[in-house]
Amino acid sequence: MSDDDTERSAGTGRLLTGVAWAILLLGLWLWGRGVTEVPDGMSGPTTGDVAAVGRPMGGELPPAAKPLGSSVPERIDIPDLGVQAPVVARGLDGKGGIDPPPFDQPGVVGWYGSGTVPGAAGTAILVGHVDTETRPAVFYKISALRPGETIRVVRADGTVARFTVDDVRVLPRDHFDAQQAYGARESGRAELRLITCGGTFDRTSHSYTGNVVVSAYLTGTSV
Repeated sequence: MSDDDTERSAGTGRLLTGVAWAILLLGLWLWGRGVTEVPDGMSGPTTGDVAAVGRPMGGELPPAAKPLGSSVPERIDIPDLGVQAPVVARGLDGKGGIDPPPFDQPGVVGWYGSGTVPGAAGTAILVGHVDTETRPAVFYKISALRPGETIRVVRADGTVARFTVDDVRVLPRDHFDAQQAYGARESGRAELRLITCGGTFDRTSHSYTGNVVVSAYLTGTSV
């Protein structure tokens, strides 16, 4: 890669992330109104793991645990990725989309506060940036998660909701399927989605081609 290409990649990182977020948030807005009726780095040519789609499971996954009561999330831990990050509630912006964490807080994860609480029945949504103009951000490696691996969410009531990954997908930006991204995989479960920008970098449109969506479900708790 030439020096000019490197400068262009770094200089457009924030723009690229913003374009991909716009697609994601539009899907979330449609999902919130139509599907559930809720009122409510390192910039480079490739981001995310397309091979994650359809990745075989390494064995039988544990049974789902009984959903918990309501308590807001405070921190997320992903041991296999070395991620420990604070979680903050994010509301809707003036255009009806959720506000992601600020670009100057790449280590912070946003929780869709008008939706389901992690651990409660339904689908809780956590979003994070994939990169900044200069370095990876909090969800840069989530496409490397595999079925059976663990995500822990520390809640305000002191409980730790333990989720097991059951699926990792890269959903295309074009014809974004909000139901596939946000809809519950099994009725009555407490489910979790981790979402960030992904796919490949389209040099024509200057945007990412999709979003990485990690699906997990509640399999246990601790205090």
